[in-house]
Amino acid sequence: MSEQKTKLGRREFLTKAAVAGSAAGVAAVALSQGTAKASVAPEKSPQAAGYRETEHVRTYYELARS
Repeated sequence: MSEQKTKLGRREFLTKAAVAGSAAGVAAVALSQGTAKASVAPEKSPQAAGYRETEHVRTYYELARS
């Protein structure tokens, strides 16, 4: 028997690439099932009271007006 090297056509290549990509996506989703972690809200510190106009902020505002 003689060995024949088959040339992969463009359409066949694109079809196989799409199937391989889909299989990789399905595998990634299947492996990630059940690994989600619950997010925990960070505790608010007493110093994190929101926006404060400090000296460097006032300086920025003054320079921005000029």
